[in-house]
Amino acid sequence: MAEKRHPLAQARIARGMTGVDLAREIRRAAERRDLRSGATKQRVYKWETEGVIPDAGSQAYIAEVFGVPAGAVDPRSWPHWLPGVGGMVIPLGPSPVPALREALRTTMERSRRTFLTAISGTALVTLASTWASTDIQALTGESLHDTKAVGEDLVALLEDTSARLTVQATEQRQHTAPLIDALLTTVTDLIDGSRYSQPVKVRLHALAASLSQTVGWHRFDHGLHDEASQYWIAGLHSAHTGGDRDMGAALLGDLAYQASWRDDPPTAAGILERALSGTRHPAAQSLLQLRLARALAAQGERRATLRALGAAEHLLDVSSRDPVPAWCAWMSQADLAVDSGQALLDLGDTRRAHELIRQGQNLLPTSRAKTHGVFLTYQARSHLNLEEPEPAAAAALEALQVAHRIGAPRCVELVQGLIPRFEAHAGVEGVPELLALAAA
Repeated sequence: MAEKRHPLAQARIARGMTGVDLAREIRRAAERRDLRSGATKQRVYKWETEGVIPDAGSQAYIAEVFGVPAGAVDPRSWPHWLPGVGGMVIPLGPSPVPALREALRTTMERSRRTFLTAISGTALVTLASTWASTDIQALTGESLHDTKAVGEDLVALLEDTSARLTVQATEQRQHTAPLIDALLTTVTDLIDGSRYSQPVKVRLHALAASLSQTVGWHRFDHGLHDEASQYWIAGLHSAHTGGDRDMGAALLGDLAYQASWRDDPPTAAGILERALSGTRHPAAQSLLQLRLARALAAQGERRATLRALGAAEHLLDVSSRDPVPAWCAWMSQADLAVDSGQALLDLGDTRRAHELIRQGQNLLPTSRAKTHGVFLTYQARSHLNLEEPEPAAAAALEALQVAHRIGAPRCVELVQGLIPRFEAHAGVEGVPELLALAAA
């Protein structure tokens, strides 16, 4: 078994840096303060291999090199404040750039086959608590970079490009994903190294948040969960800095959805309870309540689940009175019905669950192919719970065919999770075909 590297070495290698590189960047960080550092390759080696602890000044320089806000550095906790250590996250601060850079770096790490540290549920709930309780007004100052100005025309072009890319049909998004990644990098560079007015700053942060959310969902759909969470956290930073509470709640909702997907409903519920305290729009609250119901149902909390479902239904009914945020404009009666059915399925109310899931499928627009595939897997599960393997196989087979057609690995994963239950019904019509396609 290979020897475990020191967290400093892990952070350094993840960024493609040698010991010489890190020492040089530490000295440059000191020079920017009109100070000097004695950092050398040999000293970095001692920090990484001999248990020598850098002094407070050196830790401040290391933090700057890795994009960690100064407020997150506690010299007494070395090396636990380093990025990626112990499943922690970059805390909210006056700029989203460190979190955006950290997210973009995860893609580079994957290309180098570098191991990514999963973010802990505790860290995510703590981040949600900070977001819910922090005064955003203190974080929205003007950019004063002595560099080239970013004009409204450029921002409008970037916004239009983002809108065109993100509304592509699911089967086309596999081709546009690299373009969205590149667009987020461009927006991050503009935020980090340009001069702009306050209105332009707000738009740039809103664009960074939206793009981060889109990239995160693309990673999530392909099973790249650690990357997805980093992008959603980066989006949360951007929304927070730009003062968009509803978008911040949306990104927390995405992190909660992922926690539920990864069989961690307590973390999901903890995040959602905090997100709900900070969001305003009824449609946003409806979506969060629906996800909270799913997390509560997975824990067998019937009364709380039914209360959350009732709130979700009421809020969706009143949400049309105001313009709905773009990120939850897709939320519909179909989603409410199907997810309510899923929650009831977890609570053992199989008949009512099956009715709701079927109703939701009938209401869903044909344009939402990926959601249709996911809903079909829910329908298959409800048929199995009712001891109806034949219609269950038909629904699962259609879901798998849709997933292969549009390139939706997450939907494939859902169907694969049902396959062991179908193996007991190998003689039922449709099941052999399903098993064959699942094994292909």
